[in-house]
Amino acid sequence: MRDTPNPVPDPRVFPDIGAATESARGLYSLAQRSLGAETAQRADAFERELRDALLARLIADGPELAAMLAGAPSVEVARVLWRSLDAAWREAAPDRDAALAVTMFALPLVIVVGCEGAGDDGVLAGILGDPAKLAGILREHRALAGNQTFVFANALVAADAIDMARLPEIFAWCRLPDPDLSQAPPLRALAPAPVRYGAGRESVHLRFLVGGALAKPGIDLTADTVVGKWGVPLVRELVAQLGSARASVLALPRAPQRLLPAVAQGHGAQREVAAQIFASNAIRKLRGTVGEPTAVISAHRAPDAPGGGELRLSLSSPFEPGVAEGFRCPLQPLDRVGDVVSMLVSLLRDCRVTDIRTVAGVHADRAAGAGLPLLFKPDTMPDSTGPGMH
Repeated sequence: MRDTPNPVPDPRVFPDIGAATESARGLYSLAQRSLGAETAQRADAFERELRDALLARLIADGPELAAMLAGAPSVEVARVLWRSLDAAWREAAPDRDAALAVTMFALPLVIVVGCEGAGDDGVLAGILGDPAKLAGILREHRALAGNQTFVFANALVAADAIDMARLPEIFAWCRLPDPDLSQAPPLRALAPAPVRYGAGRESVHLRFLVGGALAKPGIDLTADTVVGKWGVPLVRELVAQLGSARASVLALPRAPQRLLPAVAQGHGAQREVAAQIFASNAIRKLRGTVGEPTAVISAHRAPDAPGGGELRLSLSSPFEPGVAEGFRCPLQPLDRVGDVVSMLVSLLRDCRVTDIRTVAGVHADRAAGAGLPLLFKPDTMPDSTGPGMH
């Protein structure tokens, strides 16, 4: 295989910095100055200033934080803002002088639901009958740095329940109540996100198991990013609590993380699992009917995609030119296109696909005259693209 891939550009449309609020422009400027700093010391100084500015918003305004990230003028600026906000959260212990502090964390779960045959669609409620059993499994296997004083909520939640817009509210939950009870603790509510599935197909969902722990201030309970021996028994118990007589349920956990890293890691894991399921099914189908597939990776404008653009993977065979299997690969605000292309290429190589091509340029959403999502095959690739990766 000769690796000479065409560069796949970023198909997203980034906001004009001139349209941002004055406050947001100040944050973007700090991020850009950090990126352009001539020395690591200067970059650290700009990021320190950025963390201080973001901390004030972390305490006060969640929607502004979400709008600030959504309005970032580039992936590089978004990544600096995200990294600085996560550092501000980590450093801003609400009970810095106390003997104990509350650590909020989330365990990402990619849930694959399959329902064979015909029939009605179904739903898993997303409410756990006994979250204490799940916590007990992590305690038994010394997860969370061996911490024993933590609990899980009884709801599986979607990403938006713990993402930027909710951070100030959740940050307030980390403040322990006054000993004299003069200040009532804030109401802590996480709404469950039901898992809906369709008959006759597999679907991939992202949910989070959210917990709170008591520990000494400054202790990082989420430093271990590897799923330990707790993974198998946790999945077994979780599936038993979620299980449906009509559907098969598979849960793929990631290690507990702070909230922002958990959301970012969860989105990446969901996309990778969805791509794996698509590729394995499509490749098996093509090999069983028309032979070895050719893979084509391309970038497209897509009004319904995050940021207005996405990558697409098509699998086809020259022996069946009218057929192509396609996967729409979303791009999250922190994603670098090259990283996502590398994930797709590695996945295809693992599936023993030897003809992998990339298409240069950004292309339309729909095929001309067809109204269907545009998918490239080797014989329909633009002439200017060249052979790509073979």
